[in-house]
Amino acid sequence: MAKQNIIVVGGSAGGVEALAYLVKHLPPDLNAAVIIVLHVPSHSKSALPRILSRVGKFPVSHAQDGEAIVPGWIYVAPPDYHLILEPGYLRLTRGAKENRCRPAIDPLFRSAARTYGQRVIAVLLTGMLDDGTAGLVAVKMRGGVAIVQNPDDALYPDMPRNAIENVEDIDHIVPLSDIPSIFAALVNTPMEVETEKPIPSKMEFESEIAKLNLEAVENESDRPGKPSTFGCPDCGGILWEIQEGNLLRFRCRTGHAFSAKTLLATQSDALDEALWVALRALEEKASLSHRMALRMEARNLSLSAERLKHEAEAALVRAAIIREVLLKDDTNTDVD
Repeated sequence: MAKQNIIVVGGSAGGVEALAYLVKHLPPDLNAAVIIVLHVPSHSKSALPRILSRVGKFPVSHAQDGEAIVPGWIYVAPPDYHLILEPGYLRLTRGAKENRCRPAIDPLFRSAARTYGQRVIAVLLTGMLDDGTAGLVAVKMRGGVAIVQNPDDALYPDMPRNAIENVEDIDHIVPLSDIPSIFAALVNTPMEVETEKPIPSKMEFESEIAKLNLEAVENESDRPGKPSTFGCPDCGGILWEIQEGNLLRFRCRTGHAFSAKTLLATQSDALDEALWVALRALEEKASLSHRMALRMEARNLSLSAERLKHEAEAALVRAAIIREVLLKDDTNTDVD
């Protein structure tokens, strides 16, 4: 008999409020460690441990590299570090960003599944896009429990909804208010240990690459997936395409990882930036051409002046087209 006493929680937009509620209502006799990843900017300071300490009954702290995992303690990933679970202790790494985030949810969930198998309870809360889905797939592959906040109950439903669409056999899809009682039932009920499911080589590889293991980074023969036609938005390398059931993901040689939705959003951002650069260049060209035309007219060089005026007008026409595209994109942006 064993107990499910490793609880990993991931959240993004709207996650502070959700985590505060969850920690406030944790059962007082919860004999489990709770490990949290919340998306935060890499160069910001995180006040999450202080916030959660004020509302809950359990000690909360930023995880330290090499720190022992103790039941009854809440560990929070610090900014700019992936939080990885090893047998009995925590590890912080500055491996490549996943889904444009560090810390990211997928490395935490994946490492928990790899190390603790059936003892893992993974919870995915409110957030945008789809970090956490691949991690939940790993948890289910190793026999752990997957809990997803009901999208109708989430402030930002994208992450829960994407998990529901792509992860088979999610154990609980519930409002936030139901999750603490599920913890109490699971942690306090001994479970029969089934034959442990093997760790897929793909999970081994991705866990190691998150830790910046050079052997994994340089491994060409066992790299999961197949080369795609896309380049990595972060480093320019080739992205390898990984298919897991309905879930399509991408990872480059150095470890940057993207879900299909995150990659699409990243490419949209890159296109938006390129359009703004083009708009600036065209407007500057029009301005400079106009000034040069005036100088040509002052020197009675009418043909040169006329040519420069045409160039200025053509640049303004192109700039107007790009500006219209940018304005339409702003108008059509959904605001949650």
